[in-house]
Amino acid sequence: MNEVYEKLQKCAAAVRAKTDFRPEVALVLGSGLGEYARNMDVKAQIAYSEIEGFPVSTVAGHDGRFLFGYVRGVPVVLMKGRVHFYEGYDMTDVVMPVRIMGLLGADKLILTNAAGGVNQDFAPGDLMMITDHISTFIKSPLIGPNVEELGTRFPDMSHVYDPELCEKIRQAAGRTGIKIREGIYLQCTGPNYETPAEIRMIRTLGADAVGMSTVCEAIAARHMGMRVCGISCITNMAAGILDQPLNHREVQETADRVKDSFERLITEVIVSLAPQRKP
Repeated sequence: MNEVYEKLQKCAAAVRAKTDFRPEVALVLGSGLGEYARNMDVKAQIAYSEIEGFPVSTVAGHDGRFLFGYVRGVPVVLMKGRVHFYEGYDMTDVVMPVRIMGLLGADKLILTNAAGGVNQDFAPGDLMMITDHISTFIKSPLIGPNVEELGTRFPDMSHVYDPELCEKIRQAAGRTGIKIREGIYLQCTGPNYETPAEIRMIRTLGADAVGMSTVCEAIAARHMGMRVCGISCITNMAAGILDQPLNHREVQETADRVKDSFERLITEVIVSLAPQRKP
């Protein structure tokens, strides 16, 4: 058996030993959405540290646990705290949580993150639906022997962000009266912020926002057939756009300022994915 798949199976079995909950929607919480669980009827929760061989988030503010429950009747598994490549983990470990949520039954994935605004028409506090991404600057999670049990060796990435799910985000934004931007997200490795010269390059490449997560997770999810959508919270303008240094405190403050509208939008999107479901 493929070593990566064997590890996935063991971790998934460890989760299954603790709960038989079967999610339909998976949600990865980025900075600013850490308290989203208050919108959820939680049925079970499992700390990453309770799963042998599972990567544990080392970033302050990232709780590090799976939550299983219902959001207005929709069965959801939620990642409260993600693992980042810059923490030193192998890329296959970084995407392991997303793959496990897929193995547990979730076939739709909502990715969220805090991002720096590259598009100069954006402003801190904007929410941006991800329409496409640029993965050139990170290691692909598919490098190495292909996990045939998950997907094909050369998966198509023409529509990573599912057009139907993107339309549901637009409609959800319209119903809630929340302004939604649209754009392309680029992932860098981090943990350092980009330089002004790098941001000029990133803008030239066509990206509207930049961050340190999400793209690798989207690739892994599409490889195994999950339908993916994503929303970035523009928490700061990227380096060189404003005459001020970047710091994580600004990111957190902006995320906290818009978290209520972000949460309302996420809830409306989840409900639209399975509107007839009841707990």
